[in-house]
Amino acid sequence: MAKRQNIDSEARPLPSREDILAFLSREKEAMSKSGHAGKIGKREIARAFGIKGADKIELKRLLGELAAEGAIEKRGRRVTRPGVLPAVALVDIIGRDPDGELIAMPVEWDEDEFGAAPRILIRAPRRARAGEPLPGVGDRALTRTEPDEDAGPNDPPYLGRVVKLLARARHRLIGVLRLDETGAGRLEPIDKKQAGRDLVIAQEDRGEARDGDLVSVDVLGRTRLGAGKARVRENLGSVKSEKAVSLIALRAHDIPDVFRAEAIEEAEKVRVISHSPHHEDWRDLPLVTIDPPDAKDHDDAVHAAPDHAPDNEGGYVVTVAIADVAWYVRPHSPLDRDALERGNSVYFPDRVVPMLPERISNDLCSLRPRETRPALAVRLRLSKDGRKLDHSFHRVMMRSAAKLSYAQAQAAIDGKPDDTTGPLLEPALRPLWAAYEASKHARHKRSPLDLDLPERKIILKPDGSFDRVVIPQRLEAHRLIEEFMILANVAAAETLEENRQRLIYRAHDEPSREKLAALSEFLATIGVKFAKGQTVRAASFNAILAKVKGMEHENLVNEIILRTQAQAEYTHENYGHFGLNLRRYAHFTSPIRRYADLVVHRALIAALRLGSGAMPDIAVGELAEIAARISAAERRAMAAERETVDRLVAAHLADQIGAVFPARISGVTRSGLFVRLQETGADGFVPAATLGRDYFSYDEAAHSLTSKRSGESYRLADHIEVRLVEAAPVAGALRFEVASSAPGRGRINHRTEGRATKRPRRR
Repeated sequence: MAKRQNIDSEARPLPSREDILAFLSREKEAMSKSGHAGKIGKREIARAFGIKGADKIELKRLLGELAAEGAIEKRGRRVTRPGVLPAVALVDIIGRDPDGELIAMPVEWDEDEFGAAPRILIRAPRRARAGEPLPGVGDRALTRTEPDEDAGPNDPPYLGRVVKLLARARHRLIGVLRLDETGAGRLEPIDKKQAGRDLVIAQEDRGEARDGDLVSVDVLGRTRLGAGKARVRENLGSVKSEKAVSLIALRAHDIPDVFRAEAIEEAEKVRVISHSPHHEDWRDLPLVTIDPPDAKDHDDAVHAAPDHAPDNEGGYVVTVAIADVAWYVRPHSPLDRDALERGNSVYFPDRVVPMLPERISNDLCSLRPRETRPALAVRLRLSKDGRKLDHSFHRVMMRSAAKLSYAQAQAAIDGKPDDTTGPLLEPALRPLWAAYEASKHARHKRSPLDLDLPERKIILKPDGSFDRVVIPQRLEAHRLIEEFMILANVAAAETLEENRQRLIYRAHDEPSREKLAALSEFLATIGVKFAKGQTVRAASFNAILAKVKGMEHENLVNEIILRTQAQAEYTHENYGHFGLNLRRYAHFTSPIRRYADLVVHRALIAALRLGSGAMPDIAVGELAEIAARISAAERRAMAAERETVDRLVAAHLADQIGAVFPARISGVTRSGLFVRLQETGADGFVPAATLGRDYFSYDEAAHSLTSKRSGESYRLADHIEVRLVEAAPVAGALRFEVASSAPGRGRINHRTEGRATKRPRRR
């Protein structure tokens, strides 16, 4: 950190706006150079300028004005210049400048808020280590960044130093081999961005691949006629096979799906433990697991009982036990290295790509009924109105009393117990529900963001092809487990902070000023007031959702409020969780499938001195790097899962060209409409050019395209009917045209509806 200014004992004048902005820039640069990934907040600014007492109120007002003007960003307790790269950034190296220096761009950057992503000039290492790979074009890397004070107007504004290469450049493409009548081969890329790229594959470069096979190819160069040449590197089998769809996503996103031999060897050598001096014996406590019916790993178990302590009349003791993955997966081991590279498990309709080998995830760390397993458990004391009074963590040996599904547990509470739940109803299930009823009071008072956006699930046929889409019923059993897991996660973060132990938080920033302004403008078009500049909390959005409940705009408002939110991330800094309305939050409850949770487990073991598997001493910079890697892995998994669903549905609809489907507009852009089919949830696109001969103007605030001539408008969340024009299953792309509008919805004529439907001027 930069050396702080000396604070005089005498009163000092408040800093000017320019002083504060200069200070933030200096501190950011100092942190980048030192490798220290600290935070700057109101407290640090007050200390630097010697601001005390009542003057802190004036400082708070000044910071509020700067934030309102967009001169600074306030992220929880952090303050920074807007659109500034963090000290540790995940980047893609995209090319070289005229001098041959590498140029990179950040992987994560919000162009809607900050404009085009900044370029970063990658500085070559002063001294390369023997055998260490040097960065090159196409690589992804973790870098330490700092503003380049000497940069000219056309130069990259940042300098970067690579601290770790995450993936070597892959000059490969994934696609389908297509042979014409002459036997000539070409590649049909799966990536929509690569569509139209002409790649020729000679017969001698095809190996055993046949027409219609999904292949990975190396790009070799160009033919004499200018077309690209490629050689088949890996034949993944027929594109029509049941495994093809998820394989496409795995290869396209470079998601590792094969464990290294040394990791498998290590997993096979591990043996179950039944006792340990580091673990308390909790095997008589009737903990139960409650999961989806098709779950293969069961890493969390719960129990509740009345609290008989005299200071908590009517309260409860809730126990959450989580599989002790840290006992088996030690830091820097082969298993640990593979887990960090994956970051999390990835879930496809036809398979799961686990973070850990099945020997660990589905066997040793699965809390099977009546089998002894090590666990890390937290006991939470709740008052009768659901407030958490205190908590304690324990390393235990446990034995699950039963494996239940959500529907099974719910049915028992609703008066329909079966042979498994009947004996557990009074000693286990009713106390759980009673404790949950109490916790709901505290949840209601906390008022987390409560969006109503049902999730769809794809059901496959036995051959792996698309069958149908279902919307799983949301039960109180789901909410019970979610609430107890949230309480356990909060307790983990609190304990680690109290013990001054470094950790990775699960943080969710408040919405940006720009997105809130856009939301305010949109709500004004439907007669809902939302003042700009107000202090926004999750409860503010809940109030809006309550106003439109049951109205025709309900789905639309839910969608737009969701889009207003920032994206949650893993970070070594704590700026709270806006959506849950929590000051501190960490992921603790799923170490089988999330690396962040494993880090938190190790941190708890170290902080509380609970034995082997503790987190070793780790620098802040290294923790920031881990957080950046697993955040990127989470985004990668989400994209792969989404694209796989798109491809499955596109394959299902490929033989229905010309069919008409009811749909809802899920996005509006200048170039056209994104639509989602009501029955299958399939996403597709309607080009603006196909909407008619009229010119349609785009209104960003109202999320609409409106005809200049007729006044007819297409708006986000409108119901319309669309006709399927084209389906590209390999790319997961569907193109539609508007067939008609559903009765009473869709194309609104603003000329006939009068002043109430006039759109605000874009700002």
